[in-house]
Amino acid sequence: MKSLINLVIVVVVSLMLAGCGLYNRYESKVTAPDDAFGSTQDIHEAEGDMSLAQMSWREFFTDPLLQDLIEQVLTNNTDLNSACIAVEKSEASLTMAKKAYLPSLYFSPQGTLAKFDDNPWSKTYDLPLQLSMDIDVFGSITNKKRASKAVLLQAQLGEEAVRANLISTTAQQYYMLQLLDRQLEILTMTDSLWNASLETQKTLWENGKSYSTAVNQMESSYLNVKTQIVDTRRNIRATENAICRLLAVTPQHINRSKWGTSALHHPEAHGDTGQRMFDTQFLKIGVPASMLEWRPDIRMANAAMEEAFYNTQAARAAFFPNISLAGTAGWTNSAGGAVINPGKLLLTAVGQLTQPIFARGRIKANYKISQLTQEDLQQKYVQTVIDAGNQVNEAMADCQAAREKHQYYHRQVQVLHEAYTGTHELMDNGKANYLEVLTAQESLLNSQLSEAMNMYKGTQAVIALYIALGGGTK
Repeated sequence: MKSLINLVIVVVVSLMLAGCGLYNRYESKVTAPDDAFGSTQDIHEAEGDMSLAQMSWREFFTDPLLQDLIEQVLTNNTDLNSACIAVEKSEASLTMAKKAYLPSLYFSPQGTLAKFDDNPWSKTYDLPLQLSMDIDVFGSITNKKRASKAVLLQAQLGEEAVRANLISTTAQQYYMLQLLDRQLEILTMTDSLWNASLETQKTLWENGKSYSTAVNQMESSYLNVKTQIVDTRRNIRATENAICRLLAVTPQHINRSKWGTSALHHPEAHGDTGQRMFDTQFLKIGVPASMLEWRPDIRMANAAMEEAFYNTQAARAAFFPNISLAGTAGWTNSAGGAVINPGKLLLTAVGQLTQPIFARGRIKANYKISQLTQEDLQQKYVQTVIDAGNQVNEAMADCQAAREKHQYYHRQVQVLHEAYTGTHELMDNGKANYLEVLTAQESLLNSQLSEAMNMYKGTQAVIALYIALGGGTK
């Protein structure tokens, strides 16, 4: 008997030593590429200042009307509300996982009526309190609790990602409205100028100094501007409706400021409106090594690896014994085969150890699946970092391209405006034909619209850079 007890002690101690590693905490061992951004020649360190990603969206977007709009979207949007509900669900799951250490207590009263032949009715009852408790010797409960914490972190980061995406989308739609307003302003001004050119051409034709074909060509171009005005107004309505969908409200007018009246960076910026809108030299970015730490998707990928790690630990713990305690305390009048009145107090206690021996391969398969899931998430984490670096690189390249093209577009508008004015004066004096005036008019209009579009693309690039670096989560 003594040798059997010693054998059991040796087996239990051996199992406990084998399961020591089941309580290890997660440490990320996956290394992402150091040069995830590619070339960093356009990324400047701003000493003593916060990085772009650390700026709250209220600091980044300085337009008061845009700030109010974003506030409303974050309050009303159904996707964000769903993300908040997902966080609450994860919090409830974590609370349940934490309470797995505590015993379960049930009150289960029971009564029985029995009658045999002509004997009187036999009445028995039990009024027990049943208690059961799992002993977390090999870390199964602990690892499940830690996995639940990682799930909660993923839900919280998912909420941050939805928030950042909503802020980015709202801002881009808002600036699209401003762009369309600017394009409508250009087209309306062009409409007035081209109408004057058409009237001049009609006068020349009536005086025999021009041909009817010149009038027809001029009127065709003038009508084309009219159709562009209609299209632009329709696009304004569509963009307002898109913002209303984000707001979860019925279609309505969206208040906005005039194009170019607010910048997306610190007040040190100077120069013309277009340069202020997206000049990256005024964006406080910080050093590349710390840029991606703020991105929710990368933090989510790391939290997913953490969850997989603890799930693997829990799957490994299933190979070891499960120890549980159970007890009952209560009143009963059923004493074996006899019925006694009044009832007596009954106390029972049971300890149980269950060691898996053969479970049809389920435990081994679960452990293998957990390991493969962990390996798969490690690969996805690396790819997430690479994708994030690519987004930052693309946004920086777009900022640079828009900044460089802006000065060319700006000068082109000036030159074409001078050309248009000069050509129109020559036509008034009969020294230029309608084709020269028509070409000058169309070239100026296209250049003005292209300049405005380039400014919007630059603004988009700065917003994309802000989000790509992890901004918008505060």
